[in-house]
Amino acid sequence: MSNGIIEKIFELAEGKKNLRFMEVCGTHTVSIFRAGIRQILPKNIELVSGPGCPVCVTDDSYIDKAIEYAKKSEIIIATFGDMLKVPGSRSNLAEISAEGADVRIIYSPMDCLKIAAENPDKKIIFLAVGFETTAPTAAAAILSAKNSGLKNLFFLSAQKLVPPALKMLLNDSAVKVDGFLLPGHVAVVTGTKIFDFLANDYKIPSVVSGFEAEEILLAILNLLKQIDEKKFFVANEYKSVVKSEGNIAAQKILYEVYEKVDADWRGLGKIKNSGLKVRKNFSEFDIENILPVEVEKITKKTPCRCGEVLRGIIQPLECPLFGKSCQPLHAVGPCMVSVEGVCAAWYKYGAETFSF
Repeated sequence: MSNGIIEKIFELAEGKKNLRFMEVCGTHTVSIFRAGIRQILPKNIELVSGPGCPVCVTDDSYIDKAIEYAKKSEIIIATFGDMLKVPGSRSNLAEISAEGADVRIIYSPMDCLKIAAENPDKKIIFLAVGFETTAPTAAAAILSAKNSGLKNLFFLSAQKLVPPALKMLLNDSAVKVDGFLLPGHVAVVTGTKIFDFLANDYKIPSVVSGFEAEEILLAILNLLKQIDEKKFFVANEYKSVVKSEGNIAAQKILYEVYEKVDADWRGLGKIKNSGLKVRKNFSEFDIENILPVEVEKITKKTPCRCGEVLRGIIQPLECPLFGKSCQPLHAVGPCMVSVEGVCAAWYKYGAETFSF
């Protein structure tokens, strides 16, 4: 079936201008590489990666705060593993951990409940980083902590919302995008309606896609059909799990605990109503409310072009550090740190297409 899809893609792409389609999910980025999709597409279709990795878009200042908390002897930091080497202004969590800070890797925010119960004399801080996909789980952990009476579990929140970031990209004259592969995991929670502004306000096609090669190819074909027919809408090629209204129960939990706030994105700047903050009636779980810390804002001068990569302005190969001073074991920028980071994906799966 994939061969037939590829043939149709070539038919519809023939004679069209160069088209740039952006995937907005780190899992899509990895899947595209694994399947060799870039190599089999027509020459006039370019796939670029957007801000689809939550770790990658986490601002320096958040990492700096996490490090300041980790330095305190009464605190245990709980975090997902791919946060350890994300660079802050001066250091990262892995280095602080090596110096003696108690930094623990977890696999779900719910794991924090057990750590808190087993360490009643410590303050447990979960580094709540993620998109709409994981934010409801963090909200559920807060609700569970409140119901169980835990007093020593706290959250340092940096969750992000995808739609405002897409608006920011489309309003940026430096960003050239002709269509979006929308994140399937996010859309499971949000539904498809939340992305209607892409077609209604910007006249740009978009498709919610699954993660298998055939699903991604079908999504690219759908984008081409919309461009060919000049009829733009949010298509759903992941109907088995994504509904137009999304997961209502997850949305209810999310917005019971969190409210929208302006948020800083690495490489993108401050975006209005793109972040989540713990509501006042759950403020006892907000570590910045209970134990605020001050960190000096430092502007680093670096040739790292991660910000441009996250906006799809350049490909990783165009960064002068890529594959040289910036590699997964000693990453300079966050795009090389996370397994879902676009630079990490290019380095791991694209090695045969370039030389260092």
